[in-house]
Amino acid sequence: MTVFIGASSVIFLVGFLDDVFMISPQLKLFGQLVAASIIIHVGHVQLTSFHGFLGITDLNPLIAILFSYLTILTIVNAFNLIDGIDGLAGTIGIISALFFGLVFLIEKDYSYSMISFSMAASLLAFLRYNYSPARIFMGDTGSLFIGFVNAVLVIRFINAESLPLTMLKFSAAPAIGFAVLFVPLMDTLRIFIKRVFSGRSPFESDVNHIHHLMLDKGFSHLQISFILGILSMVFIVFAILFQPLGINFIIAGIFAIGTVFVVYIESIPFPSVNEGKMKESVEIQTTNQPKIIFKEIPETPELKN
Repeated sequence: MTVFIGASSVIFLVGFLDDVFMISPQLKLFGQLVAASIIIHVGHVQLTSFHGFLGITDLNPLIAILFSYLTILTIVNAFNLIDGIDGLAGTIGIISALFFGLVFLIEKDYSYSMISFSMAASLLAFLRYNYSPARIFMGDTGSLFIGFVNAVLVIRFINAESLPLTMLKFSAAPAIGFAVLFVPLMDTLRIFIKRVFSGRSPFESDVNHIHHLMLDKGFSHLQISFILGILSMVFIVFAILFQPLGINFIIAGIFAIGTVFVVYIESIPFPSVNEGKMKESVEIQTTNQPKIIFKEIPETPELKN
């Protein structure tokens, strides 16, 4: 627990410095590597096996360390990238934290259950003020921290649930862990592919994320958070129900569902300019409409005459 607190404090400091001083991407990445190094080498939180994914089981120790770094950095930055609208990162964070917390509680892994439920409770209180129209924002401090905690939780989940003596006996723990975090991971992968195919750096910032696309299609912040939250739960349920078909089938199925969802969103026509203007006009008329107040005027001698 001490190691976890130390590594989390580093990632929290990185996010705080970026929010306040806008540090360079290189320094930001360096801070993430420091936090990952602490949890991997001191805390021994490592992905040591693929557990049958693509036919791969145990990993070479060096490959295991490198893949653990890649996993942590990817998840941390995926949550950072998806925090583009009110309530979205917090909603996905609550769903993942509640899932992991419940699993660890059933497995009597009380330390990790406490971490999971603590984050879920914190996000629940935070979202009261972060749903649109937001009054507070998590910034990089919050999104990096949520991503880091989820990275540690999913590695713990995959390693613990792949053991033969677990109570829940998940036969496809890596696929389920992947499903829990697939919404931010899907968006990150999608945006990196689009940038590479358009001849740009995959690390160049833009407004082509799935939530930006949905905003352009006319969805509100609240609707997007709700829809992507439901989609996240669909991935989890799909992965649990189809465990008998194996890890490879589940991951392929999750990609297929995600692809169909993105294609559907892209097929929705953009709202017309006139529609937007009419909506804006109605809102302005509603808010600025003059009010007529009737007031009783007492009779006076002058009025009688």
